[in-house]
Amino acid sequence: MIKDYVATRFYLEIDDLDYTPFDALGGRGRMYQLFWDEMNSVIN
Repeated sequence: MIKDYVATRFYLEIDDLDYTPFDALGGRGRMYQLFWDEMNSVIN
């Protein structure tokens, strides 16, 4: 039940990748490396 709630209401912006926990895994730069042109589609 909680998992479903979080999965349907989770919101992420590109700027969020600069903060914990994402920054520990490379943050925005790593996301660009992995997804490049598709990054905005993945975030949205």
